[in-house]
Amino acid sequence: MALTLDSITLPTDLLWSDEYIYTPVKQTVNMAVDGSLVIEAAAALAGRPITLQGGADYAWISKGTLELLRLKQAVPGLVMSLSLLGVTHSVIFAQPGIEARQVQDFSNPDSGDWYAVTLKFIEL
Repeated sequence: MALTLDSITLPTDLLWSDEYIYTPVKQTVNMAVDGSLVIEAAAALAGRPITLQGGADYAWISKGTLELLRLKQAVPGLVMSLSLLGVTHSVIFAQPGIEARQVQDFSNPDSGDWYAVTLKFIEL
């Protein structure tokens, strides 16, 4: 199954690290003056974090792809289409939205050199 951000193809083995951490139920718990418990709950309409992680030995992207992602991150509030596990999500970059480190250190990497990345989004 393809993994894309708009027209940028991403490695299909990026790990969705917070897929099962999020819950759409938001809740506040307070104590009333009389000592009774007051619980308010509602469904979140947006705001789910989506974090995609690569590692030292999987899901690398080229510097060229990294530069395309950085161009998108530089546009404040840019709404993008993330196709992930067969579902399309409308997302923006969380900030900081991209963490990248070279797989092998070079002082002057070219566009084909590899990076392990973490991409952070917020679903709208």
